[in-house]
Amino acid sequence: MKASELREKNNEELKKELLELLREQFGLRMQRGAGQLARPDRFSKIRKDIARIKTVMNERSVAGE
Repeated sequence: MKASELREKNNEELKKELLELLREQFGLRMQRGAGQLARPDRFSKIRKDIARIKTVMNERSVAGE
């Protein structure tokens, strides 16, 4: 997911996307703990997407939108 795509979404969509990613991250952590994780590279992608969403949300709050 690109930051430019995220900037086109409104705050509600960003919050929804963030919640979905956090849930997916939690599920992956549980799989890793159980030794059933099939795609360990997914961790870094999800973590970076979460950071992108939080960055866009912070930019908007600082700008006063």
